[in-house]
Amino acid sequence: MPIGFTVSTLIPAPCSQVYHAWLDSAEHSAMTGGEAHVNAQIGAEFDAWDRYIKGRNLELEENQRILQSWRTTEFAPEEADSMLEVTLEPAGAETRLTLHHSNLPAHGMQYQQGWVEAYFEPMQAYFKAKSLP
Repeated sequence: MPIGFTVSTLIPAPCSQVYHAWLDSAEHSAMTGGEAHVNAQIGAEFDAWDRYIKGRNLELEENQRILQSWRTTEFAPEEADSMLEVTLEPAGAETRLTLHHSNLPAHGMQYQQGWVEAYFEPMQAYFKAKSLP
């Protein structure tokens, strides 16, 4: 039976910057520390974290929402892609990033902490450093 979870954080940047960085290869790589090949086209395939993650952009609402199919090299070939929905909401000068990860295989709860450690924490540091004079 597929599983899922939701995690959320504040990123010290406006929604437009976070959205752009998620869908730009150079910025995605810089903000996470892992090589990424991404773009802002619906239907485009992507990979991230040195090809550990791969998927496809399914829906894009500029500066607000990203919906992607998503899997890692740890998924068995017979396991379906999971669904990743990223929503961005203004929170003062920051962005509330909420990530809903669904349709994960039984071993998928490991990704909940992975999002915090491999994305949220590096993103907070990346955008904080970008805002310094």
